[in-house]
Amino acid sequence: MIFDNIKHMNQVRAKKTLGQHFLTDLNIARKICYSLSGGTPDAPSQVLEVGCGMGVLTQFLLQRDDITTYGVEIDGESVEYLHEHYPDFASRLIEGDFLKMNLREKFSGELRVIGNFPYNISSQIFFKIIENRDMIPECVGMIQREVAVRMAEPPGSREYGILSVLLQAWYDIEYLFTVGEKVFNPPPKVKSAVVRLRRNATVGLGCDEQLFVKVVKASFNQRRKMIRNSLRSVFGDFGGAEHRFFTQRAEQLSVADFVELTNWVAQNRA
Repeated sequence: MIFDNIKHMNQVRAKKTLGQHFLTDLNIARKICYSLSGGTPDAPSQVLEVGCGMGVLTQFLLQRDDITTYGVEIDGESVEYLHEHYPDFASRLIEGDFLKMNLREKFSGELRVIGNFPYNISSQIFFKIIENRDMIPECVGMIQREVAVRMAEPPGSREYGILSVLLQAWYDIEYLFTVGEKVFNPPPKVKSAVVRLRRNATVGLGCDEQLFVKVVKASFNQRRKMIRNSLRSVFGDFGGAEHRFFTQRAEQLSVADFVELTNWVAQNRA
């Protein structure tokens, strides 16, 4: 079933607490769905849609014979709507919170992720993808434009930050296209954008990866300060030892630079 009129899409009330903004433009929905790669009809890829809403993306995903679509939806009203309008999909729809799901218990093998992600939890969704990077080769998501820009920016940009470094360590990120406010119900106050993440060839960073995250976060938490001051506030003075990056700011360092810095911190912290 394809929605051919917006009136069919007003049956579920958008809930501010869940950050719901329902997409109403079918051309954009189709474009998002076909931005995700798949398998073949004989060996379809597993795809999980996060936040199915009223099925605006779901309907196009279900048309594809190169993927097997699953969904997770936290809103009971939306789940009820989807059961009524997509009965064949009901057995693959999980009612619950994606952020609390154990993906390894629910799925075996590779799992691609797609969705119109709520703005208020989009960063948490991407952190969960990083945690499950060995099983998620690709993600396509619509998010707030400012977050999308931040994710894709290279070192040296003012928008480059914690999420940029942690995602770029494991994924190649593409900013696909911008989406205006008027194609949502209710319309958000900001523009949106669609991004695509594809797993890169990195197997290991060559450092303590938990410490890497801590070093990155410490560096950006006081991003206007030099690295020396940002790290000392978390790790101490390193016995007076200095690193060549200490006179730079966090946004100037690449993923490889942060790996080098992490190894230095591991050797020099008290």
